[in-house]
Amino acid sequence: MEKKSVSWVPQIRLRGNLIPLIKPQVVGILNITPDSFYDGGELLSEKNLLRRAEKYLKEGALMLDIGAYSSRPNAIHISEEEELKRVLPAIRSLIRSFPEAYLSIDTFRSRVAKEALDQGVCLVNDISAGEQDPLMIPLIAKRNTPYWIMHMRGTPQTMTSKIHYQDLVKEVYTYLYQRLQICRKAGISEVWVDPGFGFAKATKENYLLLRNLSLLRKLNCPIAIGVSRKSMIYKMLKITPKQALNGSTALHMVALQNGAKLLRVHDVKEAQEIIKLYLLSHESQT
Repeated sequence: MEKKSVSWVPQIRLRGNLIPLIKPQVVGILNITPDSFYDGGELLSEKNLLRRAEKYLKEGALMLDIGAYSSRPNAIHISEEEELKRVLPAIRSLIRSFPEAYLSIDTFRSRVAKEALDQGVCLVNDISAGEQDPLMIPLIAKRNTPYWIMHMRGTPQTMTSKIHYQDLVKEVYTYLYQRLQICRKAGISEVWVDPGFGFAKATKENYLLLRNLSLLRKLNCPIAIGVSRKSMIYKMLKITPKQALNGSTALHMVALQNGAKLLRVHDVKEAQEIIKLYLLSHESQT
């Protein structure tokens, strides 16, 4: 009898729990910043933060991704002390209110990551893939924590001037491959890869990257994406971020069809619905 080949199933480990990604998962965004492009300032209130977190968890978010350094294009640079001042009280409040929830910290600074991990955060989401802080990768390896790496050129303050590529798709793949090898060499076993939609990419070029997202499957890592309510949607449709839910949902389906396993979103309920429909349509083809 001919043996059937077994396809690789991505999985993630959070707080010692191994989670197979047969079903894609949703990560809820919690921005503790006054200038986020979508909900700037709203979650600086502890009451609003906890209300949003509870909503996300009830709607089925696997994890809450909390960040206090705005990474939108041309965002104001803040000090490490200011980032810690914003994010640590929020983390403590979330863990106190939702002790079973998985939290990730969105930061490129090793000190912020370390202090967040000390509080109970279980994953680091680094937009610079370890390039902005040489102590980050050694920290992740030492703490044996999952690491979410993203493609970006420059910094949030300079990336809009770094949008010219010879071959965008190839360069994003090569960058993530090289950073992944550095992570592996350091001893990091759990890595998520993110192509960085909107980070040092021209608006239309994001769609070229989305169409070719499946190339990242060759890295044998879970593919995480963040397109929720971004300018690649609202600028193309000539609407505002507040009006970009429908466009976000449409692109989430495209991303799922091309291999995305983790959707980082502002709207958990709607993302869960699109995953359910994606799985039903996939089942009907098999």
